[in-house]
Amino acid sequence: MKFSVDKRDAGTRIDIYLTKKISKFTRSFLKKIILTKNLKINNTVVSSPSTKIKTKDIIFVNILSRNENRLIPKKIKIDIVYEDDDILIINKPKGMVVHPGAGNVENTLANALAYKYKKNLSNLNGELRPGIVHRIDKETSGLLVVAKNNLAHSSLGKQFSHHTIKRKYLCLAWGVIRPLSGRIKTLISRDNKNRQLMTVSETRGKVAITNYKTLRVYNIKNIPKISFLECELETGRTHQIRVHFNSKGISLIGDNQYGKKNIKFKKIDKIFLEKLINIKGQALHAQTLEFQHPTKRKWVSFKTNVPDDFKKMLDLLNKLHS
Repeated sequence: MKFSVDKRDAGTRIDIYLTKKISKFTRSFLKKIILTKNLKINNTVVSSPSTKIKTKDIIFVNILSRNENRLIPKKIKIDIVYEDDDILIINKPKGMVVHPGAGNVENTLANALAYKYKKNLSNLNGELRPGIVHRIDKETSGLLVVAKNNLAHSSLGKQFSHHTIKRKYLCLAWGVIRPLSGRIKTLISRDNKNRQLMTVSETRGKVAITNYKTLRVYNIKNIPKISFLECELETGRTHQIRVHFNSKGISLIGDNQYGKKNIKFKKIDKIFLEKLINIKGQALHAQTLEFQHPTKRKWVSFKTNVPDDFKKMLDLLNKLHS
């Protein structure tokens, strides 16, 4: 990343300046970038976070710190649903990132896989992503397939590319989508205003297709309308379900990026509110995963239950609705 210092920022500490300019990273992470000599001012390496900048200084930041160029094995518990010589099926919990990125180089699924399996996984996606064929969002729970060798990875990759792998998600959303069941097909691209978000576009991006059906609508006294939905993906774009639902005027419960923020209720069921507060991340769960086994050549199917916070909310809604 490259920046040119304006007059109004002259005299500012470099770490404070970068925190303002690159808001998606924490100040402590940016300090680490500086301390590891990944920053230059006017082509001179600077390693002190307290360095003051001047008008017209040219700043270059290398976001990949030294630790991010190699994978650090770390002992982290993995919920393995199935394993054989070719694949792993993992039930990823909410809060776990799939592979290292800016600001998180140690506490990811990839770090856990490196610790448990060392180098005995596919390397087609590079050292930082051993065995990783696809991803699900940090705050989404559910099933992932991991390739234990390059042959399996290649087969699975082709199935994803050809959209023959079947993936179904369960979610809880504020409001009701119309029609109750349908197929959403749009282009999805980066949001111009916030590069951390995705958006539906009419002119640019990648084709994204979500098939959805409403399993139940909860219309309960002192609780806003909530829909329980199942989604089957034909494509796997970043934040796809959340972006598509947002474009249709609904959002997932617990979604802090695309969802309703700072919701104020005039009157609310206290037990419901307690369950709502305990929802961690968006109420979105990758429940089923089906594909052709890469070597056995037979169709395999895997399914996992929704996490505890999701289940408690669903149980309460079903109880109050009946």
